[in-house]
Amino acid sequence: MSAENMEVRWFRSKFTSVVHLYQYGKDQYGQQMPEYRGRTELLKTGITDGNVSLQIVNIRSSDEGQYNCFVQDGPFDEEAILELKVAGLGSNPLISVESHQDGGIRMVCQSAGWYPEPKVLWRDLSGQELPSLSEAKSLFETENSIIIKERSNQNLSCLIRNTVLNQEKESTVYIADSFFPRVNPWMVALSVILLVLFGFIGLTVYLFKIKGKHLGEIRKRDTKINDLQRELDWRRNIVCPANVTLDPDMAHPKLVLFEDGKSVRCGDTEEDVPNKLERFDYWECVLGCEGFTSGRHCWEVEVGGEGYWAVGVARESVGRKGEISRSPYGGIWAVEQCRDQFQALTSPVTLLPLSRAPSGIRVCLDCDRGQVTFINAGDEAPIFTFPPGSVRGERIRPWLQVGGSQLRLCP
Repeated sequence: MSAENMEVRWFRSKFTSVVHLYQYGKDQYGQQMPEYRGRTELLKTGITDGNVSLQIVNIRSSDEGQYNCFVQDGPFDEEAILELKVAGLGSNPLISVESHQDGGIRMVCQSAGWYPEPKVLWRDLSGQELPSLSEAKSLFETENSIIIKERSNQNLSCLIRNTVLNQEKESTVYIADSFFPRVNPWMVALSVILLVLFGFIGLTVYLFKIKGKHLGEIRKRDTKINDLQRELDWRRNIVCPANVTLDPDMAHPKLVLFEDGKSVRCGDTEEDVPNKLERFDYWECVLGCEGFTSGRHCWEVEVGGEGYWAVGVARESVGRKGEISRSPYGGIWAVEQCRDQFQALTSPVTLLPLSRAPSGIRVCLDCDRGQVTFINAGDEAPIFTFPPGSVRGERIRPWLQVGGSQLRLCP
C-alpha cells in the first residue's frame, strides 16, 4: 500500500535513536542522531507502492548492526528488523623483504582497505600453508610477517581473504637462493667475543638502571599520593553547592525550559522565540545564567531517562551559531551519553568504562586551578577529570545539551 502519507521511522536499538524520519509527507531531521546527519535519504521513487527503502552514504564501520523499520498510519502500524553488515575489499597484498633473521629472510605482507578483520595466509610453491611469525592489525589495515629458510626455487605467496564477502586477493614473489645469508666461521668467533664483551657492559648498565627504576617508582608513588590528597581536599572544601539556573535567552528554539529555570527538555518542534545573537541555533544547547571566574563551585544535574544528553561547562564566548566543536578546542568541557555509549568530549572522545550511565552527575569547577571534575552523584565515584590548566581565560558557565530526554538541575 502507499506510504506517502504514513510515518516512516528508521531507528537503531531505541525508538528515539532516529536514523531517518519521514512524517507529514516530508523528511524530518530534528530528531535525527548527529552521526547520521547529511548521510541518509528515504528513496521516494517507490513510496506509493509501499517501498520505504533507506539509503546511507559515506558508510562507516559504526553503521554495522541492527536497524528497525517502523511505519504507522493512524491505528495501523508495522515494524521490521534488518541486519546491516559492512565489508570492504582491500588493496592487493604488497610483499617486501624486511631483513635477515634467524638464518633466513624476514618477509612482510602489507595491505589496506579491509573490513572486517581479514584472514592472512602464507603459502609456498606447492600451495602448502606456512606459519606466520607476527601479525599487526588495525582498522582496515593488516601487516603479517614470516621467516623463510634457504630452499631451491623459493616461490612465496601471500593471500588475504575477506570472510564476509568470500573474496580474496593474492600476490606472489620469487626469492633466489643467493639472497639467503651464509655463515662465516670467523664471523661466528667474532660474534661470541662481542657477545661476552657486551654482556659485561650490559650488566653494569643494568645495575645502574635498577637503582634508577626504584627511585622513579618512589617518586611516582609520592606523586599519586599527592594527587589523591588534592582530590580529597577538593571534595572537603566544597561546602555550599552553587545554585545555578538556565538562561532562556540562550536556549535553542527546540528546548522547553520550565518556570523554575532548572529543568529543560527537547520538544518536537522549534518554539516561536526571538532570534537573538546569543541563542544556539544548531545544537540543542543552553547555558546557565550564572558565570564563574574564580573559586570552587559545584552543582548536580539529574540525567535520568532515555535519549541523548551532555552535561558540563563552557566559556561564556562559546560559539552559538552553526555547528561548533563540542570539545575543549571549542570552549566546552563535558561528558555525554550517546546511544549506549558514555564518553568524555575530549578530542577525540574518551570512552568511559561504566557498566551503566549514572542517574545524576555532579559538576565540580575549580576556576583557580583551571580544572573541571565529573562525579557520580549516586556513589560519589569519580567519572572523569579535565586536567588542571585546561579551563582558563574567561567567565565559565554551566552548559547542557538535550536530545529526547529531560535534564534537571538539583536545588
